[in-house]
Amino acid sequence: MTSLPDTSKPGQKKLGLVIDLDTCVGCQACATSCKEWNTQGYSAPLSDQNSYGADVTGVWLNRIHGYEVKEEGQAQSRIVHFPRSCLHCETPACVTVCPTGASYKRAEDGIVLVNPETCIGCKLCSWACPYGAREIDPQRKVMTKCTLCVDRIYDTTLPPARRKPACVLACPTSARLFGDIHDPDSEVSTAIREHAGYALMPEWGTHPSNHYLPRRRARARVRDDELVRVDNPLRIDGQLPKPPKSDPSLDDVMSW
Repeated sequence: MTSLPDTSKPGQKKLGLVIDLDTCVGCQACATSCKEWNTQGYSAPLSDQNSYGADVTGVWLNRIHGYEVKEEGQAQSRIVHFPRSCLHCETPACVTVCPTGASYKRAEDGIVLVNPETCIGCKLCSWACPYGAREIDPQRKVMTKCTLCVDRIYDTTLPPARRKPACVLACPTSARLFGDIHDPDSEVSTAIREHAGYALMPEWGTHPSNHYLPRRRARARVRDDELVRVDNPLRIDGQLPKPPKSDPSLDDVMSW
């Protein structure tokens, strides 16, 4: 079985994602951009079978689930969009069960990866993962998972602002953040601290790097003067604004 590296050293980097469930709209941009980038990068290729048929199968490293939620005391239910991918755990069970060492954890940044050259497709890692974050490629018979776009975030030919996972760059609502959660001043650590970020299923003791920010109920603030109804002057006869007669009329504009 595979052993884990020592990540207890002071200043040890631990890269991960923070996903804001309050601003995620379930647009699937993160999933499609992940598929596009990784089908030509580290995890390439990501196979698909019967892509447009009734029985669609294929490999996706990031999936978005939608749940209808109705809170106590609320008359209206709402949809919560929940993106799911590898959480890059501190103590990943998927690594320790691997018989060939194909699943491994990097000591320098905490990213969990799979070496397709030594993976035998036994699926032990997918059974051990409590989050269901791994998928077997049915064509290549090897295990696949999120890599945090490791081939992109260290690419020095890209501008620093572009050295982020594809899913983070594609999110239109900035619901996905990327950074070092061991750095207390990083964007991700600040978001976790200020918005009560949490890790999934802490009872498993895996200590995921990825965290989620909970939904936040909007609070409407109404000032006293906003409760007083006043007539709109535009609705009072004789006070509607009138254009000067020198301005062209609609007939003049459409005369061409």
